[in-house]
Amino acid sequence: MKKWMMLSLILIVLAGCQSALLGGGQTIIEWVNFIKWNGQDFNSIDSGVLADNQYIGEKVGTVNFKLADNVTNPSYKTKDGDAAFYEKGTEIYSIKGNNDLLAVKSENSINGYQLFYSTESTEYKWHFKHMPLDEVKKIEIYTQVNNKRIAEIVDKGRIEDFLEILNTSVEDKDFAPNTNNRDSITYEMIFYTDGPIAYNFDMQFDGNTYFWYPWDACILSDDIKEFIPEN
Repeated sequence: MKKWMMLSLILIVLAGCQSALLGGGQTIIEWVNFIKWNGQDFNSIDSGVLADNQYIGEKVGTVNFKLADNVTNPSYKTKDGDAAFYEKGTEIYSIKGNNDLLAVKSENSINGYQLFYSTESTEYKWHFKHMPLDEVKKIEIYTQVNNKRIAEIVDKGRIEDFLEILNTSVEDKDFAPNTNNRDSITYEMIFYTDGPIAYNFDMQFDGNTYFWYPWDACILSDDIKEFIPEN
């Protein structure tokens, strides 16, 4: 299942973590990707990327302490500047006009930043059902292996055709990709509107079937091939 969907199912307990007690009293904590700032937890937006660098605001501070690999006490109380996975000194940026958003530079994220939202001032609103389809102005498709852009769709008619394929995909909760001969190829679909966050969803191809996870598995029409150049 898509990584952001998996993360959204994690119950955030004990200040953003889960723990398991192993033999010998050792505790392993499974951290949610978050940053503590201004007394608030900012969780990662895993179905959204920065739309453009123009939205990056001022540097507001730096990470003071990385929790993963350093904290084993499930009762640990997080403090401002704590981050689950970012090293001490990592710079934290504001998003212009959005006090409930933060950004951290990331080589693994399309357009160069991982985005975070305040769990106390807003709800997660970047699922496919939240995307204003009539406001999509551009679609990009990337290969997930190296974040290489392989397609850009800007024509209004073609954008509508692409979105129609997604909207008419067929839900199949029992679907399992065919991995007998190969792993599925994963593509990143980026949908740009007028906001600072572009929506980001995975699409996969197992050699026979194109599918994606707006929530449960959905099978895509073979018409999607028209938009994906041969590698």
